[in-house]
Amino acid sequence: MSSPRIKDVLLLTSTLSTLYLLLLHHGHPFSTTPTTPTPTPTTLRHLLFSIASTSSSLPKRTPFINIWYHPTSTRAFLFLDHSTPNLTTTTLPPIMTSSPTSSFPYTFQNGRRSAIRVARVVKEAVQLNQSDIRWYVFGDDDTVFFSDNLVKTLSKYDHERWYYVGSNSESYEQNAQHSFDMAFGGGGFAISSSLARVLAGVLDSCLVRYPHLYGSDARVFSCLAELGVGLTHEPGFHQVDVRGDLFGMLSSHPLSPLLSLHHLDIVESIFPGMSRTQALEHLFKAVDVDPARILQQSVCYDRSNSRTVSVAWGYAIQVFEGNQLLPDFLLPQRTFRPWKRGRDVCLSRYMFKTREYPNVLCTRPPAFFLKSILHDANGVYTDYTRYTSGDCLEKKAILKLEHIKVFSQKLDLDIGQVYLCGHVLKAPRRQCCDVVSSSDETMAINIRECRVDEQISMQN
Repeated sequence: MSSPRIKDVLLLTSTLSTLYLLLLHHGHPFSTTPTTPTPTPTTLRHLLFSIASTSSSLPKRTPFINIWYHPTSTRAFLFLDHSTPNLTTTTLPPIMTSSPTSSFPYTFQNGRRSAIRVARVVKEAVQLNQSDIRWYVFGDDDTVFFSDNLVKTLSKYDHERWYYVGSNSESYEQNAQHSFDMAFGGGGFAISSSLARVLAGVLDSCLVRYPHLYGSDARVFSCLAELGVGLTHEPGFHQVDVRGDLFGMLSSHPLSPLLSLHHLDIVESIFPGMSRTQALEHLFKAVDVDPARILQQSVCYDRSNSRTVSVAWGYAIQVFEGNQLLPDFLLPQRTFRPWKRGRDVCLSRYMFKTREYPNVLCTRPPAFFLKSILHDANGVYTDYTRYTSGDCLEKKAILKLEHIKVFSQKLDLDIGQVYLCGHVLKAPRRQCCDVVSSSDETMAINIRECRVDEQISMQN
């Protein structure tokens, strides 16, 4: 056999031997499909909250932080303008002192340079090098977060991709002044870990290009825009750029989990007869039992007495005379006032359509506020009592109603499936409710899932 021929045989033999060994130990090399590990569900431990505060504001804002922050389960840091050695922090997140920002330009007339410091909290939070963080969440010291709902909401998105999640202002003028596509910082926003790391690396060089902007959130938004990232809007974040009574907003919450509330030291107490802090603690009694259902609105019809009932679970119930159309109840009642003050306040507009709220007390539908909550293996029982702020002389049967009891099952947003992007939530659908019993003084309501083709409507 010629020498080239021998070489060919030896090469063929070597190749076949190699293929045999690959098949023996690893299976067919062309049919093997690489396996992708199933991602673990996002939990509260995967979120890092970074709260901007000051040494002067923190003492009076501490009660708001203590309502939602739990040292054993919540990962968070407070970023202050300078150290406060005399401050007792056993119930607060660890305190970090922000780096000086005097080298950065700031030209907004009558603005505050602290906006630069607060914007840099994004960079300083990433530089803490905390392990296993999927989402960086930012807010103010008067932002109240609803953490369980935030975990569920962020689980919809893949933290390995670039996401900037938040919401804009309720005020048209505030959005027009700043941006309709910006997440307002007081309402809070979240940045995926992959994006936060990149943003932290370019933030300082970006900040010098925006000395003319007013706030920190506008600076973060601008730097994200330079990276080509837009806002992913989640309506559960609430900047609360309104004043006065939030009853109309809270009793007609969007069909979305409640994620945050801001400016709660400026608006009135959300429960009558309580301080602001007491009212929030009272609300959280319901939040701790069924966070996904808090403020979720159900409308049902008491056909035997010709009444329409609007339930904002865990907060308040309103009872209206007669059968009324559901869409009317989805519009917030104007119990609040515009954020802007001055002679042209009547020209102020909101980012949503509103409906009138009667000025005359006795023409308003009676409101019943959460009194107590109990839960067991069967479900959740909430009790609401009537709030009366004056005497009405009209002799309507509805005026005798004093107590409303509501039964519901705990609301589960998951469908139990996990894809590469994390948990997939159920498509939001308003739940139905039935008036199961009614007398002159009491009413009992059952909230349940609607049947497939069931409509929430009055009887024709």
